[in-house]
Amino acid sequence: MCAVAPSTTPMTPVFSSPKLPSLLCKSSSSSSSSSSSPRSLSAPINLHVSASPSPSSSSVSHLDTLLKRKRPSRIHLPQSMPSIGFGIFDTPEIMEEEGEGYSVFSKRGRRRISAMEDRFSVTLGIQADSRQAFFGVFDGHGGAKVAEIAAKRLSENVIDQVWRRTESEVEEAIKDGYLRTDREVSEEGVSGGGACCVTALIRNGNLAVSNVGDCRAVLSRKGRAEALTSDHMAGREDERNRIEKSGGYVDFCGGGWRVQGTLAVSRAIGDEHLKQWVISEPETRVMKIEDDCHFLILASDGLWDKVTNQEAVDMVEAVCGVEIAKKKPINPKLIMSACKQLVTLSTSRGSLDDTTVMIIKLN
Repeated sequence: MCAVAPSTTPMTPVFSSPKLPSLLCKSSSSSSSSSSSPRSLSAPINLHVSASPSPSSSSVSHLDTLLKRKRPSRIHLPQSMPSIGFGIFDTPEIMEEEGEGYSVFSKRGRRRISAMEDRFSVTLGIQADSRQAFFGVFDGHGGAKVAEIAAKRLSENVIDQVWRRTESEVEEAIKDGYLRTDREVSEEGVSGGGACCVTALIRNGNLAVSNVGDCRAVLSRKGRAEALTSDHMAGREDERNRIEKSGGYVDFCGGGWRVQGTLAVSRAIGDEHLKQWVISEPETRVMKIEDDCHFLILASDGLWDKVTNQEAVDMVEAVCGVEIAKKKPINPKLIMSACKQLVTLSTSRGSLDDTTVMIIKLN
């Protein structure tokens, strides 16, 4: 059974609630190689210089003047400079949330001059049952707007669909919840940007994990890492075939495979301009929570680009494995410490991306 916190209300949603004062903006350009469009480069300057073996001093002087004229002066960008064109928003560098049986920590990537695009949501006490809950991590690209909407709407839409269906129809219900959220993003007129998602629904002793994009869910079975999701990347053979059959193409540019030469992920919520090929239908895995299922890690690619599945599980086990293995509540601050250490590990290995890590005790 899942050791998630009982709720004083029938259903208590929590949305990426910041606990630090805000210094930065909220929406920005895309955050990672899996979500950003390649930056177009201007053509290099061609300088036609005479082939004379001994150029005159006046020619050298003229060339120096040209080079200096073409090279702009260095511009200093303050760390908290807002994103031009998006306005000033109130998302801080760090967001975190603790609850009995789970913790989540988000940190803004170092490459940004705007605010982080990651979001998360937690809904506890579904139908007044503390053992039923919904968790989600959302990684925005091309701005935070879609991730913001998904964090607020996806849990409601999935829960609504699931409780209308039988136990055998859970996968279809979750899919309908994702597709409905995608339609709501479009109805709100959000034409640019998108969000990758990974969610976990705990219900009746079962775990249903779903994803679109490159956010990932990793389960610890007595310390052994087991990936419950598969990243939807443009270079994945089945995804590339699906895109090409629908009239699109996948091109290698900007250091990786990209849909229509722009987006590295092949599934996401939003991305209206690519919707014919970048679909919002999730892949879902449903399993029974056994005694050997210790904890679940949901995280954005800011973690998984630098930390392997097993390394992530090993770190959590090292910090709080003994307590997690016990069938009783655990101090959420201990789980929070593991979240922060995973983010720190990713950063120390060179990650410049926004990173969100959520750890959920299962047994």
